[in-house]
Amino acid sequence: MMFMFRSLLSAAVVTTAFFATAAAQDPPPPFDDDTPVKVVTEEIKLNVSAYDRFGDFVDGVSEEDLVILEDGRLHQPTSVRRMPANVLIMLDTGGELRQVKNISRTRDIAKELVRKLSPLNSIAVLEYSDKARILTDWTTSKFKVFQDLDKKLIFGRRSMFSDALNLAARFLSNSERENRHLVIISDGTDSFWSDERRESEMNMLLRTNINVHVISYTALEKEVVEERTSLVQKGSGVRAMPEEIAQTLPNGVRDTATAPKSVSVNTDVEMIKSIRDRERALEKAEEYLLKLSTDTSGLFTLPDSTDEMTDKAALIAGVIDSNYVVTYIPKRPLEESKPGESRVIEVSSKKPGLRVLAKRKLVVGEEVQE
Repeated sequence: MMFMFRSLLSAAVVTTAFFATAAAQDPPPPFDDDTPVKVVTEEIKLNVSAYDRFGDFVDGVSEEDLVILEDGRLHQPTSVRRMPANVLIMLDTGGELRQVKNISRTRDIAKELVRKLSPLNSIAVLEYSDKARILTDWTTSKFKVFQDLDKKLIFGRRSMFSDALNLAARFLSNSERENRHLVIISDGTDSFWSDERRESEMNMLLRTNINVHVISYTALEKEVVEERTSLVQKGSGVRAMPEEIAQTLPNGVRDTATAPKSVSVNTDVEMIKSIRDRERALEKAEEYLLKLSTDTSGLFTLPDSTDEMTDKAALIAGVIDSNYVVTYIPKRPLEESKPGESRVIEVSSKKPGLRVLAKRKLVVGEEVQE
C-alpha cells in the first residue's frame, strides 16, 4: 500500500532439548516453533515545502521543527529527509475546441519548468491527446527532454485527460524515488467526461504520496469563450476552427473551415450550444484541477496571460526543489480503516521563522499498480 511500509521481524527460533534423568520418563519434545512473529510498522509519507518569511528555502529542517495533525490528532515526525525528486510532466496536446492552448506554447512552458528544476531530479514526460503515452522515460538529461519535446509531441483532436491521469498515477507509483511530483499543463477538459471516472482517478492519486501541481489554461480559454459568445450573439464574424485543426484538412476545405462566419443567436443555435457547453466544461475542469492539487499538497496556478504561465513554471520548479519527505506513524493504524476512508493531514512549524506548506487528503486503499 502506498504510504504504508510494513517491516516483518522474524523471531529467533530457540530449540532446547531437555533430557530426562529418570529411566522411566520419556524426554519431552523440543521447543521447535519456527513460525515468524510479525511486527507491522505503518508509516505515512508526505512532502513538505519549507521556507523562511522571505520565501527562501530553509535547509536543515529536523523532526523537532515540525508537528503533524491527522484528523486533528497530534503526531511527531519519525523522519525528515531531503532527496532528489521524480517529476512527471503531463502535457495536454489535444482538444478540438481549444483556442489559446497549443503545442508550441505548452512545449515552451514545459521547457521552462525543466530548465528551472534541479539537475539532480529525474524527469519524465507524458503526452495526451487522442491517447495517453509516455513521451520520455525517467532521465536526468535535460537535453534528452528538450529533444523529445521538440521532436515527438503530436497534435490530436481529442483530450483523453482521465486516461492520462490514470497512466500518470501508475507510472509515478512505480518509480523508485520517494519524492514524487506530477505537473499538469492543461485546461483539464476531457472528450469523454465522466464524474465517476474522474473521482476514481483522483482517489488513485490520493492513495499515494504524489504531489500534483497544475498550470491551468482554463482562465485563458474561458476568456476566449466569453468573447465568442458575445460575437455570436451580435452576429459578428467568428473563426470556425482553431488553426492547428484546420491544417489537418485538405486544401479548399481548409479555407472554408477557417473563414470567419457571420452568425446570430437566432440562426446558429448549435454554435451557441457548443460554446456554452465548452464554458461549462472549462468551469468543471477548473474546479477539479483546483481540488486535485489542494488535496495532494500541490500548487494550483491559474494564469491570466501566456507570459504568466511561463512564470508559474519557474515557481512550481522552486516548490518542488524546496521539498522534504516527512514520515510519521499514525496513532490510529491504517489497518483499522475501511477501504475508501479519508484522512486529512496537516503539517505546521514549531520553529520560529520557519514556514511549511503541507496539507493533503489521504484515501486508504490498495496500492496503485502498473
